Amino acid sequence: MAKTLTEETLRAAAAGEPEALRKIYNVLAPSILAYLAGKGCDDPEGLTQDVFLTVFGKLDTLTGGFSGLRTFAFSVAHARMVDDARRRERQPVLAQFQPSSDIRSSASAEETVLASAAAAAELLEGLTKRQQEVLLLRVVGDQSIEETARIMGCSVGAVKQLQNRALKILKDKLERERKEESAHERIA
Repeated sequence: MAKTLTEETLRAAAAGEPEALRKIYNVLAPSILAYLAGKGCDDPEGLTQDVFLTVFGKLDTLTGGFSGLRTFAFSVAHARMVDDARRRERQPVLAQFQPSSDIRSSASAEETVLASAAAAAELLEGLTKRQQEVLLLRVVGDQSIEETARIMGCSVGAVKQLQNRALKILKDKLERERKEESAHERIA
């Protein structure tokens, strides 16, 4: 379960106290980073920093305690993700990574993360973009159904329906894969 912050910490952060700001960052940054990485952003770390620059600049105007802060932070992250996607659509990729020129003998941290991201992306294949968005916000972002609805600009019912359909698709996909693996093991 996500860590929560006290009202005292939130007031101290709104007053600009560095330790309180650091606590907010430490609690929210991992989820924000995972959300942005899960959405395929080019520079999720940089976008996470942008999110917190915006969030920290608005702390004195936020209401709703920690829940309001989380919802606002994910709303800003969602906006940054949309901006990043639009930017990528306008700018073609000029250079591709050449694996044959990489002389490292063991997997780098980047390769490990990319393999995990690829596995997650493969798992989400077959879902609509809205279903993927709901699952990333609910699971990676640890957002409630109501918070997810606010971030996505739709009703709570729509979020529930998208989530239920996405989970059914994933369940069916995993069951098919297990049956195929079991059949291959029996043959071997």
